[in-house]
Amino acid sequence: MNRPGRVALHGGGEFRPGDEPFLRVILEAAASVAHARAAAAGAPPAGARGRHDDDPAAVRVVLLPTAAAGERPEMAVSFGSAALRRVAAEAGIAVGIEAAMVVDASSAAAPQAADRLAGADLIYLPGGDPGRLAEILPDSPAWSAVLSAHARGAVVAGASAGAMILAAWSWTSSGGAAGLGLVPGIVVVPHAERVAERGWAGTFARRVPPGLGPLGALGLDERTGVVSEPVEGLDGPHVVWRVVGPGLVHWTPAGERTIHGFRDGDTFSLGG
Repeated sequence: MNRPGRVALHGGGEFRPGDEPFLRVILEAAASVAHARAAAAGAPPAGARGRHDDDPAAVRVVLLPTAAAGERPEMAVSFGSAALRRVAAEAGIAVGIEAAMVVDASSAAAPQAADRLAGADLIYLPGGDPGRLAEILPDSPAWSAVLSAHARGAVVAGASAGAMILAAWSWTSSGGAAGLGLVPGIVVVPHAERVAERGWAGTFARRVPPGLGPLGALGLDERTGVVSEPVEGLDGPHVVWRVVGPGLVHWTPAGERTIHGFRDGDTFSLGG
């Protein structure tokens, strides 16, 4: 039976110099998914460093630039592809990188985009306008395909607006909006170093509709993210989140005011 894949949330400034540790972690996690997929299909074992992108065990990366719709989504794809290829080459990981150009309701329903997403080992939602994501992705075939890939084991990563929409609640230029809920019980505050000194946790918590119940607030500095890790405990399997990157992670559990700070290599639970 497949185990759901990892989730990675990033504070923004994605793909820029200094972001290599985060990219390497998610690529390595996706490589394990790719190897298992290839083995299940009866493909030969993966080769050594330098194998080609058309290797059956190459990581299938799909960029989903929906947050950049209306701007230049192709630039987000180009920028992200170059950074991912560079880090993958340094790590000896073969990758095949494509884009699912989901930029409106029509493209979100396109079978080609859904098929591409469903077959991915790593799906990355770069930043941009969170309102575009909240408008286009919910209840779409594209998002259903992301969920299908994630249930199979694929890594789903989001940066800035892409991280915000993966949570329970998000903010847009026109007000709040329901998130996609892949990570329930939280809101994500990207670029947190710009607002952490101004009491962002309490401010954002007051804007969440009461019907959702209290939500934890996860602030992420730029070029810094958290990646879920399944662990076995005395009470069974559970998930912890590992910090990756040079900045700080600011975590305020639901119903609290205290902001807990974590740095690269630290692990913590989003349950409290």
